[in-house]
Amino acid sequence: MSDRYNWVRTVENNSAPLFFLLGPCAIENEQHTLMLAEYLAKLSDDLGVKVIFKASYDKANRTSLGNYRSVGMDEGLKILARVRSEFELPVVTDIHESWQAEPAAAVVDVVQIPAFLCRQTDLLVAAGKTDKVVFIKKAQFMRAEKMQGAVEKVTSTGNKKVWLGERGNSFGYTDLVVDMCSFPRMKALGCPVLFDVTHSVQKPGELGPSTGGDRRFVGALAAAGVTQRIAGMFMEVHENPDKALSDGPNSVRLSQLSDLVKYLRDLDAFVKAQPVVDLSDQSSMIMPSKLSGQLNQVVQ
Repeated sequence: MSDRYNWVRTVENNSAPLFFLLGPCAIENEQHTLMLAEYLAKLSDDLGVKVIFKASYDKANRTSLGNYRSVGMDEGLKILARVRSEFELPVVTDIHESWQAEPAAAVVDVVQIPAFLCRQTDLLVAAGKTDKVVFIKKAQFMRAEKMQGAVEKVTSTGNKKVWLGERGNSFGYTDLVVDMCSFPRMKALGCPVLFDVTHSVQKPGELGPSTGGDRRFVGALAAAGVTQRIAGMFMEVHENPDKALSDGPNSVRLSQLSDLVKYLRDLDAFVKAQPVVDLSDQSSMIMPSKLSGQLNQVVQ
């Protein structure tokens, strides 16, 4: 396997340089997807950062029945296969039902579990059985520590390649809140942790039949996440977000992406070069005892 792909399977912790999952929310068509992949492959080379191309072949969780869902599994996987082979980019996509795990894994390097489905046992076990990296997003209604159950469902298959993702918590209103304590708490579970920053600026239900968002806050939240010494950054991108068929309001413009990635790359290098300052006091830790000792090792 080419080194362009193999590095994905070797990510075991959060200490390596920050990598990026970048791409559109949903595949719009083949030509558009290949254009974005070409841009992101060049960005990866120019900035010296590792990039995984992300896109969904079916957005099964859209707010309204009439919203765009993408091109479907068969066509979508063919397009992602072209991205992978023609631009030598690893690829990630999300699955929503157990039967999708095997065909998706035949194409992608990372199988993603959507946040709303992170407790679905059969889905997690099916993903684990593919032996691919399994990227599980934390649900908007869950505490970070509760992701331990999701991790165990995947690792029960013998697959230890699990990544966890933070994407904010919902309190029933139109804003999501990102708790920075979630990062060290999920790192204490022994997994690489990623920050899905563009979904964290979504405003669920803001636009009536579709989800709103505010990309102005992506940079600030992303920088805050990088200070937590995480493994990767997930961002949806588009050349013209106002015309995107899905998640345009929270997508980063391609024209602004290079500066943002460069900034996050340099910030990550600075943060990870500093000694860890341990301010923990085990006697005052308010969390499950099984995790407290591990957390003391990764806080900050």
